[in-house]
Order: sequence, then C-alpha cells, then structure tokens
Amino acid sequence: MRIGLYPGTFDPITLGHVDIIQRAMALVDRLVIGVAINRDKGPLFSLEERVAMVQAECAAIQSKTGGEIVVHPFENLLIDCARDVGASVIVRGLRAVADFEYEFQMVGMNRALDASIETVFMMADARRQAIASKLVKEIARLGGDVSKFVTPPVEAALKRRFA
Repeated sequence: MRIGLYPGTFDPITLGHVDIIQRAMALVDRLVIGVAINRDKGPLFSLEERVAMVQAECAAIQSKTGGEIVVHPFENLLIDCARDVGASVIVRGLRAVADFEYEFQMVGMNRALDASIETVFMMADARRQAIASKLVKEIARLGGDVSKFVTPPVEAALKRRFA
C-alpha cells in the first residue's frame, strides 16, 4: 500500500489545499493529512477546529475518489510523523518560486534524517496559486469576500470567527 503524508497547519484549509489533496489521491492508496499543531504560528483556529474542517472537506473528496484519507494531528518532526503513519512519500504543494526555496531546504534536511522517505512536489493549479491561508484570514478579518478561496463551510467559520 502506498501511503502519502500531506502536512500543513490548514489554518484554514483552502481551495488550494483541496486541489493538492484531490490530485495526491491519484498517487497513493492512503493519504494522511497531517495537521500540524505548530504553536509558534499562533493559529486562528484551534487544532480541533482545523481537524474538523479538514475532515469535512476530505469526506467529499474521499467519496469521489474511493481512496482512503486519514486526518492526523501531529507536533513532532515531519519525518517522524511520516514514519509514525507509515508514509513512504511526503506531498508538498508549491505556489511560487519562494515556496520552492524553502521546500528545497526542507527536503535536504528530511533526506538527511531518513533517505527512504521521498518528497513529491505538486504545483498548485494556476487558478489557486495566489491562495495562502494567511492572506485568506486577512481578507476575512477585514470583511472581504473569501468565497473564491475557501469552501462555503470554511467561509462561514471565518465569518463567525471575525464577527
């Protein structure tokens, strides 16, 4: 069984994340969505809220693809999380060249820690390249329309948070 790990903070999950999840499902039999606790980033949504949002979004994807998606919170090293869930591949989404520079460093470090776990980069769909959770939160905080960037349930959660 091919198991992939797609890690992120998903604060909140965006249509860019959903796009990567959908396409990654074609590469693996089981996709583990690693929701990073990452207290240093000061997330808008609690871990429980982020996990629930990711689970809700993934339920629809799973019913379409027939593949298995598991949502797994983690706080340890990414490479240790990959080992914990039995992943042989880490899936990373790229939006721009700046993403690649950071991800390139991470791959080097992860390969030094465990060369048996491969990293696969997936370019964001051209319609989704500008989407970043940080920017979505800022637009929502200022009362802007985020419907082009997130699903309706996530949009509603953002509106409730900033009401």
